[in-house]
Amino acid sequence: MTYKRARLIYNPTSGREEMRRRLPSILQRLEQGGIETSCHATESRGDAVTAASEAVERGFDIVISAGGDGTLNEVVNGLCRHEKRPSLGILPMGTSNDFARAHGIPRRWEDAVDVIIRGHERPVDIGLAGGNFFINIAGGGFLTEISYEVPSKLKTMIGHMAYYIKGFESITRFRPTRLRIRAEGIEDMEGDYMLFLIANSHTVAGFDKLAPRAATDDGLFDVIIMKKCNLAEMIRLATLALRGDHISDSHIIHFQTNRIQVESEDRVQLNLDGELGGELPCSFTMLPSHLSVLVGEEKGPERQG
Repeated sequence: MTYKRARLIYNPTSGREEMRRRLPSILQRLEQGGIETSCHATESRGDAVTAASEAVERGFDIVISAGGDGTLNEVVNGLCRHEKRPSLGILPMGTSNDFARAHGIPRRWEDAVDVIIRGHERPVDIGLAGGNFFINIAGGGFLTEISYEVPSKLKTMIGHMAYYIKGFESITRFRPTRLRIRAEGIEDMEGDYMLFLIANSHTVAGFDKLAPRAATDDGLFDVIIMKKCNLAEMIRLATLALRGDHISDSHIIHFQTNRIQVESEDRVQLNLDGELGGELPCSFTMLPSHLSVLVGEEKGPERQG
């Protein structure tokens, strides 16, 4: 058997700390599948970026991100700064695993390991926001700020429901922000908007159809902007979003582009894959087929009609 070399980068506190318990079994299963694996446990913010970059320099064939979307974002940032990049494997062990769900990577750890062992690669687009990379979503506004306010202990205890609880607590202080938006292929816009999302896949913030037409292999961002609206209208839009029916609503602006710039006179924090990613102003650029990801052979991202 010809062994491949993998570096497993994991967050020991992700989700309900499942990774800490499963690690010996995961390493054994990878070894049996022909993948010789060493590991690195993250200790602080930014640690996975450094670990992934070092894995590239050491010549690993595969780098595996084990954790949630935050861990995945850091690993992607460590890989994408290099000209030659190894394949990316994903073990979705976090509270939110949007990118993994969009690409048919199973939540059950045994099945996710088997996806890596089978080795089916798919080139995926990567977003660049200023000097930071993102693989799934960039955005700003109320919904993007919720993730910063959810205590890690609460996420560990009750999972994704923690975000919704925090959302209902915060919704009464949701206010629009004045934004100026310029994008390739559309007219410049300026107005009061509740939020903007720059999506690379159709699964965002736990919603499987928030960007129903997005695909990570089309070379385009799907941009969703919510116009100024009241609380009742926001709740109605959230209900529509569960079915993917919000795109045609009059309060939603939707378009596709490969380059967009967003500015504001207010302080607006950016969310990149669920993590703090700086502030506006910022330019967002699409990098087509920039990274190869190990995904399920028959359950990769589907183009939404």
